[in-house]
Amino acid sequence: MMNVGRTVSAALVLAALLVGLSGCQKQEGPAEHAGKEVDKAVEKAGQQIEKVGESIQDAAKGEKKDKQ
Repeated sequence: MMNVGRTVSAALVLAALLVGLSGCQKQEGPAEHAGKEVDKAVEKAGQQIEKVGESIQDAAKGEKKDKQ
């Protein structure tokens, strides 16, 4: 019976630690937020450049695609 009590106690302590650690998330600052916005803009620009490159290749081959 003592082993069951120790196991339950250990489980409760572990659960309390996990709950405590999950509340310690670092808040995003203005620089990190700005960096994420720049990353999104660069990704979007890269996708547009890729589309333009494909259109140029298609035009060079004589193919015509509908604008999407």
